[in-house]
Amino acid sequence: MGSGSKSFQDVTDEMLKDPELAAMYLEEILQDGDVDLFLLALRNVASAQAGSMKAFSDKTKLGRESLYKSLSKSGNPKLDTVTKILNAIGLRLSVTTSAPSQAR
Repeated sequence: MGSGSKSFQDVTDEMLKDPELAAMYLEEILQDGDVDLFLLALRNVASAQAGSMKAFSDKTKLGRESLYKSLSKSGNPKLDTVTKILNAIGLRLSVTTSAPSQAR
């Protein structure tokens, strides 16, 4: 890489700072149903949005260790924690039907 070149991670972080792109990224992963991968993706978005987990923990008012644990592969965060994380990055949860309704 030449001087001034951005790494793949830099480009990815820039993209994930955009709430619309972050929402599409998280939605796509969640549709696959892999909760572990979703938590990793959420951690990537949170880190990109805040620049560091320390800054993000300040923004969410959640402890940094708690965030790491919640978003780890073995994490099992409460809905309240996920909601706080999403709110901090300008996103929210939404519930829809799993299949289009059929005309009756």
